[in-house]
Amino acid sequence: MHKILDVIVIGGGQSGLACGYYLRRHKLNFLILDKEEKCGGAWLHAWNSLTLFSPAEHSSLPGWLMPKSENLFPLKQEVIDYLCQYEKRYELPIERSITVENITSENKVFKVYTNKGIYFSKAVIAAAGTWNNPYIPKIKGRETFKGIQIHSANYKNSEEFRNLKVLVVGEGNSGAQIVAEVSKVTTVKWSTRKPPQYLPDEVDGFYLFNVATAKYNAEKEGKPFNAANYDLGNIVMVPPVKEARSRGVLISSGSFESMYENGVIWSDGTKEDFDAIIWCTGFGYDIFFEKHCFSRRTRHCKNRRKQSN
Repeated sequence: MHKILDVIVIGGGQSGLACGYYLRRHKLNFLILDKEEKCGGAWLHAWNSLTLFSPAEHSSLPGWLMPKSENLFPLKQEVIDYLCQYEKRYELPIERSITVENITSENKVFKVYTNKGIYFSKAVIAAAGTWNNPYIPKIKGRETFKGIQIHSANYKNSEEFRNLKVLVVGEGNSGAQIVAEVSKVTTVKWSTRKPPQYLPDEVDGFYLFNVATAKYNAEKEGKPFNAANYDLGNIVMVPPVKEARSRGVLISSGSFESMYENGVIWSDGTKEDFDAIIWCTGFGYDIFFEKHCFSRRTRHCKNRRKQSN
């Protein structure tokens, strides 16, 4: 006989820990399976200067307030420390270095196949996130480029790009923040498909959370929603982005059509050489979502898989 848990949570980052908090409150027999070797979730892989978008008092997981930071927004290591302390505080059952390889179901029991054996549960919560599946668009000639190419998921700091000519691609928050940082040490151009859009200076992550919650509730009830013309996908004006704006470096050069061995070909046909390209082009669903759909959600999973391409 195999031990059958009430719930298995896939992913030990902030979402997985929040799920664990509520599962513990309801006294369910559960287990969190985490791919990482240590606590901290995707924040372990984020670039060194990344911060939250909102103050500590508005960034907490359920049950325990995040300790206040000396900074306006908590730093990467402060977030990691909080997540590590959180799982210890609530004694959440977590097994690490576990990679989920497949999931099947039979007689209302899920079999979760991993690199360290099979786990059984009555329910599965997928909290694996997206960080492990960075997306880079298929650009003609990209494979011929001889310079450095990295995704923002692998970016750590600007030092490795010092004195190189760098192109940052992507009009979102990652693109703006990395342009802000790298432009301090070298020449940078910013490529975006559309002009970057910015939120007002006073809007932070706490406001965005409230807007997203209101939008979710409205859609759930089938009601129209107006976010005061604030697009949740627009760039948040964190301090480094404000500073970059004051230096006049947040200027988009537009989009490019293709690449060649030394750089890119802009939409007007002009060629320009670059030493490095940093792709800030988002993420797809983690590989778990792309390959393994189960129960009656198969059609829904297929639709999501198409969206991630």
